[in-house]
Amino acid sequence: MNGVEIHVEVVPALHVFVPRSRRGGTTPLATDGVSTLGHVIESLGVPLTEVGTLVVDGRAVPVAHIPAAGERVEVRAVERPQQVPGAPLRFLLDVHLGTLARRLRLLGVDTAYESTDIGDPALATRSAAEKRVMLSRDRGLLRRRELWAGAFVYSTSPDDQLHDVLDRFAPDLRPWSRCTACNGLLQEATKDQLSDQLKSGTQRSYDVFAQCTSCGRAYWKGAHHEQLEAVVERALSMRTQGR
Repeated sequence: MNGVEIHVEVVPALHVFVPRSRRGGTTPLATDGVSTLGHVIESLGVPLTEVGTLVVDGRAVPVAHIPAAGERVEVRAVERPQQVPGAPLRFLLDVHLGTLARRLRLLGVDTAYESTDIGDPALATRSAAEKRVMLSRDRGLLRRRELWAGAFVYSTSPDDQLHDVLDRFAPDLRPWSRCTACNGLLQEATKDQLSDQLKSGTQRSYDVFAQCTSCGRAYWKGAHHEQLEAVVERALSMRTQGR
């Protein structure tokens, strides 16, 4: 079967995924004439989780569209804030995103995290079973069809990662309401209730405590509280400023 040539332009926001030769505007691309546009875009290296509207000759088309010869395709990024219909917004992070997971939990965002490498199939299955948005820097994982939803984490900096996730999904923030260790919900607790977990110096120095309802871990405003408070304040400021 003879192939067809189409002309593809990938917007700058997605240039990180494509070869440099395809970052200069519209470029020709040979296709087999039977593959869907979604498959063609993925063959360029762009995960469909990062693709918003596909525009062919001025009209929006689905990823199932079969490109015809001469068509001009514009590949746009997802719009922000991105809407994830069908379930409460919850996340699943892979083994490489532990700091991001803890910071999202610090902000009260429902965030599951795998601290060991359980493999892409298991992660994708969990994403589907629990209806969680899979966050990862693994493009292969984000291409798995089992995923319920997914998003590429563009930066290796935890600060930038957090900013990007909050900007992209605009989750509700409830700081200090979740356990950073296990994602369980926190509740107020007394010093007496936690006495077996507290050193004598902590008992003398602090009076306000919380405890995870899932794992039982104790929380108080300890030595690192100012650093954590700064993370929370930046996130809330970002939300207030609408960025």
